[in-house]
Amino acid sequence: MTISRVLWAALPLLAMSACASHHRDRERPAQATAGWRAIATPADRDRVRTWRDAWTQALARVTSPADRARVTGEGALFQPDAALPGPIPPPGDYRCRVTKLGGRGDGGMRYVAYPAFACRITREADVLSLAKLGGSQRPVGLLFPDDGGRLVFLGSMTLGDEKRPLDYGRDPERDMAGLFERVGADRWRLVLPFPRWESTLDVMELVPAG
Repeated sequence: MTISRVLWAALPLLAMSACASHHRDRERPAQATAGWRAIATPADRDRVRTWRDAWTQALARVTSPADRARVTGEGALFQPDAALPGPIPPPGDYRCRVTKLGGRGDGGMRYVAYPAFACRITREADVLSLAKLGGSQRPVGLLFPDDGGRLVFLGSMTLGDEKRPLDYGRDPERDMAGLFERVGADRWRLVLPFPRWESTLDVMELVPAG
């Protein structure tokens, strides 16, 4: 899947950092950790910066006993500080499922879990891309190296029968920003703090397909 042209502009900055991450080098050069910040909009830099606030608010709004039991039953998936070392996933096909936490407004649903769908992680010019492969809402973007045992996702939401992703930064309502973390053996999550629609926090679980 073609990645947004605006995001492709970041590739020269990321080539060295992607190589360092591949070799598990913790001493990344300064331009590697600054790469995503040079691309992100101010609003998305703020969303990434306030990730813990989103977790706190979202979990506080999950109040029904049944929903709280579901949160607990997922183990590390919904624990804010569960990120493990080695966040870089191998390229390939994944089963991904999204849970929306902390619905907005008095009448919003506080916990909504969707069925798993197909997504793919691809290595493109030494950078990893993540894309949902089907459905009416299809996130697509790049995974940037960052500190703290995680990657930063920047991308956009493709809707309906659109054939290509909208350029990142073109429509704030479509822009997406979040943290990509490993939370178990062959288990990752994409955490999207303060998404534009519906919820306070979206969590996408990724496990290898097959």
